[in-house]
Amino acid sequence: MENIKIVIDAGHGGEDPGAVKGDVKEKDLTLMISKYMEEKLKEAGIPVTMTRIDDETLSKDERVRRIVEAYGNTPNVIVISNHINSTADEVGPEGAEIIYALRNNSEFAQNILDELAKKGQKTRNVYQRRLPSDESKDYYFIHRETENTTPVIVEYGFINNPDDLKRIQENYKEYVDAVVKAIKETFKPQNQNFVTYVVKNGDTLWSIAQRFGVSVETLRRANGIYSDMLRIGQIIKIPRESIAYKDEYIMYAVQPGDTLWAIARRFQTTVDSIMVANNLTSNMLMIGQQLKIPTRNHIYIVRYGDSLWEIARRFQTTVENLKRMNNLTSDTIYIGQTLKVM
Repeated sequence: MENIKIVIDAGHGGEDPGAVKGDVKEKDLTLMISKYMEEKLKEAGIPVTMTRIDDETLSKDERVRRIVEAYGNTPNVIVISNHINSTADEVGPEGAEIIYALRNNSEFAQNILDELAKKGQKTRNVYQRRLPSDESKDYYFIHRETENTTPVIVEYGFINNPDDLKRIQENYKEYVDAVVKAIKETFKPQNQNFVTYVVKNGDTLWSIAQRFGVSVETLRRANGIYSDMLRIGQIIKIPRESIAYKDEYIMYAVQPGDTLWAIARRFQTTVDSIMVANNLTSNMLMIGQQLKIPTRNHIYIVRYGDSLWEIARRFQTTVENLKRMNNLTSDTIYIGQTLKVM
């Protein structure tokens, strides 16, 4: 896993029951779901905390404070806000929905929805929602006020649809497993031999090839592409050895939905390295902004299951070299530790 940390937000609580159907309250379902999710993430070795662990009333400000202060205000803090949907109708529609922030792209949200579908839950869509009074801002405070974190609202289904409610009550553990799997799949380590690029609106094979200094034919071979057709959201692999490096950097144009953390992950470097290379003083990016991405002096962040031997093998070096470069006196490493690997 990449150096991510999870904040689980059990929606509502205390004096705020959320949606209610008969004697079933949203606040109880979200707490049940969140506690099991915490358990599964701990089993996976992923740092995790919860905004509430019992039937506690939380103001919006307090909920946001706990989220931002849990692990810091950075994009590698993933916020899962668990909810059960409802409508004003006597019987609501069916299906899960995922809402993601304006500052993020849809990849993580879509992965969650896809995994829920595999577990048998009906699904609706993933979407963003804007504040009517200021459409540059998110509608939901959990997106709008959590600054640089990566938040999603997971609506598991509708409390006022009997079939949906029954599925949630009977299958919530499987639905949690689906969310945890989506976390692992979305934020898993990138293949060391490739840089990956997510196709955006207006992209062509030629424009992607130009951006990375490779040939269109190289992209065709690496991805098994035999036509010029691309789809938005498609993952394109760019062989590292084919990228035209300039000195110690590759130039990258910021795309819609990009964050420093996502770019760092894509190029196997760190946010700090990119900020230093570009004299950045904040995490704010502009679409089209040209960034220098460091391609030498790699920094690696220790993940669950890593050992010095495995890291040395991955980067074609030795355990002795890693220990020397990082002033290590033993083979013990910990999740989240930063290591020089080249």
